[in-house]
Amino acid sequence: MKHPDTMKRKGFFVTGTDTGVGKTVVSAALTRALVARGLRVAVMKPVASGSDPTPDGPRNADALTLIAAANAQAPYEVVNPYCFLPPVSPHIAAHEAGTAIDLSLLRSRFDSLAAASDGVIVEGAGGWLAPLSDTATMADLAAALCLPVLLVVGLRLGCLNHALLTRESLTTRGIPFAGWIANAIDPNFDRAAANLATLETRLGAAPLACVPFLDREDRAPDLREAAARLCA
Repeated sequence: MKHPDTMKRKGFFVTGTDTGVGKTVVSAALTRALVARGLRVAVMKPVASGSDPTPDGPRNADALTLIAAANAQAPYEVVNPYCFLPPVSPHIAAHEAGTAIDLSLLRSRFDSLAAASDGVIVEGAGGWLAPLSDTATMADLAAALCLPVLLVVGLRLGCLNHALLTRESLTTRGIPFAGWIANAIDPNFDRAAANLATLETRLGAAPLACVPFLDREDRAPDLREAAARLCA
């Protein structure tokens, strides 16, 4: 019997206002929260730059973190089809590796993950318009996967501009906006409450969660309430 909880359109695409704003922390925490609700959850990091060489090939720490949180397992190459060693923009890393990032291949990998689960949490790389090739961006990948987008807003100076530009691009492209999560990545961010109020007004919704500043990498936010709202 199908579980009463569902994930819209077989999952969510997690993007951020920039690189280093906590997409992986949020994606993994959301995955764990959905698993706790009894769902079979797969994960995907379609493209990753900045990886470590291993006997089995390059492995990306963010992709491994997501895999550890999921309960619908799949081969690493399905979860992270494009894994590049240098920590540079994906389109530069792909060019240096003599590889073209194929959106249709990524869609095929996603479909296999979706077929074996109740839904897939897909984490992008960098920000919303991070280039994947001379013409394609992360936004094009989200559109190809037909997923609603969850925006992680890293609370620091400049986040208002980045968040509003991302929201405007989503609207222009006709991509569903699932909501946003505020992540306090800067413990010294001045006027944080005022910035949150502005974001809530301009983005048209309160955040699904406000993640406090985490001073240790092994600390994880509790996103059970956000998961419940996304499943409603």
